[in-house]
Amino acid sequence: MSGGPAAVRSVPEVARGAPRLPFDSAVATGRGDDGSTGLLFGGPRVAKDDPRVEAYGTVDEAVAALGIARAQLGLKAEYGVLSPSVGRLAELILRLQRELFVVAAELATPRELGDRLRDGETRVSQAMVDALGALVVDLEASVTIPKEFVVPGETMTSAALEVARTTVRRAERRVVTLQRVGLLGESLVLPYLNRLADLLWILARAAEQAEARSPTPARSGRRRVARPGSAAVVGTSDPTRTSDATRTSDATRTSDPTPEVRP
Repeated sequence: MSGGPAAVRSVPEVARGAPRLPFDSAVATGRGDDGSTGLLFGGPRVAKDDPRVEAYGTVDEAVAALGIARAQLGLKAEYGVLSPSVGRLAELILRLQRELFVVAAELATPRELGDRLRDGETRVSQAMVDALGALVVDLEASVTIPKEFVVPGETMTSAALEVARTTVRRAERRVVTLQRVGLLGESLVLPYLNRLADLLWILARAAEQAEARSPTPARSGRRRVARPGSAAVVGTSDPTRTSDATRTSDATRTSDPTPEVRP
């Protein structure tokens, strides 16, 4: 594949109308049976292995992985075993899931239609990137950070957050490819994904500490990281907001040694 967008394989015009399915469905249309899919705001259909589809599809996987973490927290709450120290972590996760829909929308938009994008709705804004950075700073000041690589799996929640983190890293690599082949113009998607992956790693440690668990070092024979005490993960009164150009994160530090996560 050469370096220009024209080199990306497109789908020939195999069908101008959706095939007739032998059943009625509000979801299935059959239009993708030929291996093609549509992008946002119209334009020609592309192959389902198109670099753009691969990128926003990977973001979709990250949303689903975060859903596992959120569902685990919800299950604990349903059975009355959710630690108060976990606080509103589920609401922060929901906020991140919604923001990833913004990321996916930008990636699913043909570059030539970029003027239709709106900050914080279909395009990643600087405020979204800054808000994640502020959360990283807050958490780093209050979570015990391991000095070496750790093995995921201390809790279901932290393990799901790690799956989400590694999926975000894969999405990041796919976006690098998009930029290299000229399918993505000036964008803040890469900084956003980079901050998000860092944040998810820290949140996984916070989730472990909230349940009085210590991370397992990647090298055998090493001692577990000392646990400073249960971490409190709390939120603000508006946990489901999505970032846009006019919203910023309150990065005010707390004197409490436990992390304060603001959804």
